[in-house]
Amino acid sequence: KQAKVIHLDIDPAEIDKNVQTTVPVWGDCKESLPMLTELVNATNHSAWLAQFRELEKEEIKEVIQNELHPQTDIMTMGEVIHVLNELTGGDAIITTDVGQHQMVTCRYAKFNNSKSNVTSGGLGTMGFGLPAAIGAWYGAPEKTVVAIIGDGGIQMTIQELGTIMQFGAKVKIMILNNEFLGMVRQWQQLFHDRRYSFVNITSPDFVAVAKGYYIDGQKISERKDLRSALKTMIDHDGAYLLEVMVGKEN
Repeated sequence: KQAKVIHLDIDPAEIDKNVQTTVPVWGDCKESLPMLTELVNATNHSAWLAQFRELEKEEIKEVIQNELHPQTDIMTMGEVIHVLNELTGGDAIITTDVGQHQMVTCRYAKFNNSKSNVTSGGLGTMGFGLPAAIGAWYGAPEKTVVAIIGDGGIQMTIQELGTIMQFGAKVKIMILNNEFLGMVRQWQQLFHDRRYSFVNITSPDFVAVAKGYYIDGQKISERKDLRSALKTMIDHDGAYLLEVMVGKEN
């Protein structure tokens, strides 16, 4: 509560929108940040940073290792992204929808180039991922474009499969299906004493829906099929939908 907030934003409507700002800086960060850093004296916080390096090791051991290399039979979102990284080499453009898959993707996806992580950010809207992927492909058709979407978000703009069908956008669609509105469920778990309300999802046969739009695809639920399914999706000449059944991330 005692913190003083300096908020840099190109959009004045965002300042004081969610958090009261002590010092608002309205402008393009490419211009305003260098002006600020010129006034700041360089300091060395090596001891302080060393503490975080130790905490990072603990996080890798206790959290990240289990997410990327789980020992259970249930696949995690993290390991799916990890295998995707290996197969794309970090050269793909990845768009996300909104939800737990978005958090996991933005944390673990590897990018070799800028303008490769297309996400709606804070307070984004479910349904963003698929149309964003179509736009990304038209912007860079030589790239592999992968839309990573949850089983809730895909149904918000699933009709855009019609756009893909009509115009031939070679978008790869990966649905991470945990049979929940995962982010909403997580908040209900953490902050509302597990009083779950309307977070269970009964989904359609997404592969069948895609095939109705003449888009190939498949559904997998076992780890042994993950790598080959991802490779099939990436190598396919055209749009492709892959549904991966994963466990809850909370």
